[in-house]
Amino acid sequence: MRILFCGDVVGRTGRKAITDYIPTLRKELDLDFVIVNGENSASGFGITEKICDSFVKVGVDVITGGDHIFDQKEVMFFIDKYPKLLRPENLPSRLPGKGFNIFEARGGKKILVIHLHAQLFMKLNVNCPFETADKILAKYILGKDIDAIFVDFHGEATSEKMAMGQFLDGRISSISGTHTHVPTSDVFIMPNGTAYQTDAGMCGDYNSIIGFNKDGSLPGFINKVRREKLEVATNDATLCGLFVETDDKTGLAVRTYPIRRGGQLQPCG
Repeated sequence: MRILFCGDVVGRTGRKAITDYIPTLRKELDLDFVIVNGENSASGFGITEKICDSFVKVGVDVITGGDHIFDQKEVMFFIDKYPKLLRPENLPSRLPGKGFNIFEARGGKKILVIHLHAQLFMKLNVNCPFETADKILAKYILGKDIDAIFVDFHGEATSEKMAMGQFLDGRISSISGTHTHVPTSDVFIMPNGTAYQTDAGMCGDYNSIIGFNKDGSLPGFINKVRREKLEVATNDATLCGLFVETDDKTGLAVRTYPIRRGGQLQPCG
């Protein structure tokens, strides 16, 4: 199976990168399945049903969230009716929505997408992501009843993301971190066959401060007081993501590399 995962989409600029590049990448990479983290796509904070629909229209199969998943109040009312949108599974169970589901990829193949929220340096108090992952994977065995398993692990600490990668190595096809909006260069296949990247980066304007306008963000660092409202940067966006190809029999990764298109960063993939 050939899978593309795109990191955090930031505002209108990031949304344009998705709508501009996903149709082309589906053909260019002969993709079976596309996953996009959309938690910052609505003016930098959360997501709306209209944005979800626009992503699906251009070829996105699943949209993941993160700590900003419920920033737009309307999400509370439509996420239960929108199976393509996942919130972190280890948030309190009383919240609407789900954090994992089985989806049908091209050719009838089955892919399990799991969305987890990290613990270190994050504002939300969540259940243990390692225990949550164990409970899910006790029900689904890669290469038997599932053709591929992809995990979006949303967190700040590189150590925690690496720990989760080691914890899941050999049990899933691929894991990519999100949240920091900076693509890391540690893309590789782990010893037991799981593709890994600490953070996929963002789909947004890199001539910014993690996707937000410099003028609004800098005073908070320089003066320790933020008076300006954070606004999404509006120059050309770079699409950042991870490509993974899996073995049809085992579901483990056989090839992986970063994808970057447009904007300020050096293209790759």
